[in-house]
Amino acid sequence: MTAFQVMLFLVAAHILGFIAIGVLLLPALRDTPHEPEEDDGSSDDGWGNRPNVRPDPSRWPGGGIPLPDAEQSAVRLREPGRLRDRLPIPERRPAHEPLPREPVRT
Repeated sequence: MTAFQVMLFLVAAHILGFIAIGVLLLPALRDTPHEPEEDDGSSDDGWGNRPNVRPDPSRWPGGGIPLPDAEQSAVRLREPGRLRDRLPIPERRPAHEPLPREPVRT
């Protein structure tokens, strides 16, 4: 095969690829978008059978008093200052004893 034949083959392959892409894109470009149909809520969409309405805000859990099992934090993060200045410094771990050496035989 000569260089000219290889170039001609590559050009033909690209032209066929572009034609195939055009054929596949043509139906997508011609199709008009459908308007969503009005849902009367009687059909089962399979998504939990709930109507698509926002819940009433009064039913959402809000502030209020803490739960009985909740423990207060030792440090309030809203006060000015650094967190590390308010927390106690943890104790250092004790150093490990050095491992005994095996006696060296001479």
